[in-house]
Amino acid sequence: MTIALLFPGQGAQLVGMGKDLYASSPAAKRIFDEANEVLSTDLAKACFEGPAEVLERTDVCQPAILVMSIAALEAAKEKLGHAIPAKAAAGLSLGEYTALVAAEALSFRDAVQLVRLRGQAMQEACDARPSTMATVLGLERAQVEEACRRGAMHGVCVLANLLGPGQIAISGETKAVEAACAAAKELGAKRAIPLKVAGAFHSPLMASAAARLREALAKVEVRDPRIDVVANVTGRPVRTAAEVRDALGRQVEAPVLWEDSMRHLVGNGFHTWYEVGPGKVLAGIVRKLDANAKTLNVDTSAAVAALA
Repeated sequence: MTIALLFPGQGAQLVGMGKDLYASSPAAKRIFDEANEVLSTDLAKACFEGPAEVLERTDVCQPAILVMSIAALEAAKEKLGHAIPAKAAAGLSLGEYTALVAAEALSFRDAVQLVRLRGQAMQEACDARPSTMATVLGLERAQVEEACRRGAMHGVCVLANLLGPGQIAISGETKAVEAACAAAKELGAKRAIPLKVAGAFHSPLMASAAARLREALAKVEVRDPRIDVVANVTGRPVRTAAEVRDALGRQVEAPVLWEDSMRHLVGNGFHTWYEVGPGKVLAGIVRKLDANAKTLNVDTSAAVAALA
């Protein structure tokens, strides 16, 4: 059994996440308590009690999802008596930071601070220029690229997140994304759905956020990952500290090649997947790509107990 760990990104947050882990696992409790100390805020309360409008803020939900995911991972380690014996990891957007903590390339404390900075920097970039995102369903990549080309006549419009077959997010200036959605429907898209996001993540409009992240990354210790971590920007593993810094430095303004990442792992013999943290979206995508996939969600105390 060759296991890969998957870690969710922004949008997976849910009020109440991690509360039962905190109550049942000393290891999970330590993670939440450490995050509260590092950030000088009650992140645990935001996770457990909300309200939703607070938890959904980019600068809150990004560290919250990372912390909840690592708490679940540590609770599993506590239950098993050893770490989940994974050979690779991948995380969607901010989840890549979680994957790098799991691979011991980043310390938990540094990752929490980096992800909060990431959320703040992305929010500021969004505030500087009206922008948005949308999900296009039912088209091939080339067709969505064509829709973006048509949208780009009205401003910045690019592919942002290639999640899986027929499921691609686009990102850019608001008028350009609206035009691209109309073009996508003309090209046969089943749906083109505006997303409730602060702005154009994973687009050139995030250049200022990327610059701030590169500056912050230069100041923290980054180690060679203990296991392969598949990078969003390439769909291939990063295996050295230098590759980690480069990938993270480019990530917020580059498209997330999630389908490519999953196909790489499937092609290299990974068929058992643990989605660690809130949500079940990533496991669902894997099952679309690999009919033989075995998936397990590690997100509650009951799920952790089932590991044994």
